[in-house]
Amino acid sequence: MVKIAIIEDEAAIAAMYETELQNAGFEVGVASNGKLGLELCEKLKPDLVLLDIMMPEMDGKQMLEKMRTTEWGKHTLVIVLTNLGQHEAQMSMGDNKFDGYAVKAYYTPKQIRDRVVELLKENDKLPKEWTPKS
Repeated sequence: MVKIAIIEDEAAIAAMYETELQNAGFEVGVASNGKLGLELCEKLKPDLVLLDIMMPEMDGKQMLEKMRTTEWGKHTLVIVLTNLGQHEAQMSMGDNKFDGYAVKAYYTPKQIRDRVVELLKENDKLPKEWTPKS
């Protein structure tokens, strides 16, 4: 089963994404900041991470920097979730490579799910004919 980690400090947003992705058939783990997110990802070894930038304890940039130094995190797919503009988000993340970007205010949970599915298919983590359960 494909595993997804949601690292998001706004509990209501994280819960919406979690429900949508679980209903689609994914195994999902959630953490409320980068420090807990890194711990979650070390255990879960997700195929994809939905990563907020601005969080307490450890922000998304710091988490991604640390994640990319690990064997499991070097090639893990990452979609950055933020309310910053794309240029601002790219500047905030520095040289850290990420695979997608979504402004939370403009995407419904279903649209996030669809973006996740698309990225997983593009990277051969899901069969091309795979469709969400719900």
